[in-house]
Amino acid sequence: MSQSPHGPLQGVKVVSCSTAQAGTVPWMLMADLGADVIKIETPDGGDSSRRMTVLPGMGSTFFETNNRGVKSVTLNLKSAEGRAILHKLTARADIFGQNFRPGAAEKNGFGWEELHKINPKLVYVSISGYGPKGPHAHLPGTDSMAQALGGIAEAYSMPGQKMRTGVVSVADETCAFLAFGGALAALTYARTTGIGQKIDLSLLGGQVRLMGWTLTTAMWRNQNPITGQARITGTVERPGISASFNDRDGKPLVFQLVGPEDWQDAMTSLGFYDRLKAAGFEKLGVIIEDVGRRADLLALLDELFATGTREDWVARLRGADIVSAPINTLLEASNDPDVVANGYVTHVEHPRHGRLKVHGTPWQFSETPAKPGIAPELGEHNDAVLGELGYGPAELADLRARKII
Repeated sequence: MSQSPHGPLQGVKVVSCSTAQAGTVPWMLMADLGADVIKIETPDGGDSSRRMTVLPGMGSTFFETNNRGVKSVTLNLKSAEGRAILHKLTARADIFGQNFRPGAAEKNGFGWEELHKINPKLVYVSISGYGPKGPHAHLPGTDSMAQALGGIAEAYSMPGQKMRTGVVSVADETCAFLAFGGALAALTYARTTGIGQKIDLSLLGGQVRLMGWTLTTAMWRNQNPITGQARITGTVERPGISASFNDRDGKPLVFQLVGPEDWQDAMTSLGFYDRLKAAGFEKLGVIIEDVGRRADLLALLDELFATGTREDWVARLRGADIVSAPINTLLEASNDPDVVANGYVTHVEHPRHGRLKVHGTPWQFSETPAKPGIAPELGEHNDAVLGELGYGPAELADLRARKII
């Protein structure tokens, strides 16, 4: 199903030979914003992710989420004619994306050097597992690999527990966002100078970037952070804390604050201050340089938060202008009032599956709003796209008969 004109990327043309998540999400986001995105798939079954996480009667949540709004064109890139059609499409494109394992793009006729000769203004985005250099550059990569190598397993670990990778594809998504931004930056340069370029990104590189200032602190200290239910930052004079606790029913919440004034305001609003003062925690700064005192404080707060309800604690903290929130499950997040009000989750009418709850858009453009689309059927846009290249009905029928498309 094609999208009607919309969004700030109207007129931008993208061709993608990509699969999985990091390789498809950048172009799906561009389609949300109005870009004309052509997804190349194999004629014999298409992108293998069409068969991932297929729910009975509802299709693949994986494929639908990562490929909505794009056009599907099938090409046999092992054939000279299939590659020739790809080259014609690329000659008209602004951006080309691929995430095949190193060497596969060149083998199949869509490597950087070849496409750059066809279209010198082309922005070529190549996504790999480990990056273009290094001892493992030749290996395939996945989200779990990048999580394992990039440090996030430690970031969410608890003391005494083994590190584990998570169920949400944070490495894939992070790399996809970086590819989205990098492609648009290179496109701006290409439109200004007429010079295209290749952008190399990796799952591992995106995951390392996601670790942010916490990784910088670990490197400067040459020491891993103390993980667990609390993140303690700052100095004795200006301490900070972000910590999670359970209420009396086991429901988790979090609060975050910086500075002695916020500490006193927060604990007073909760009715905890006198108890904390009596235990020697009148000032939060006492735990900055004393790990033992830190553990004592968290144990006391565990006890205090277990005396009431999450809803009450969060309301009190927010009433004192302290950052606080319930810790949501995925389903709770999808129904959170702020998520719903801002359209971060929305509904679409699917032609085969009816009304579906899906990701909305993270952007709210005042003049050129984004518009979530529907993932295409395999080869749905063959006739329309190839027709624009000059292929008539008889030629298209011949290409189908010979399994070129």
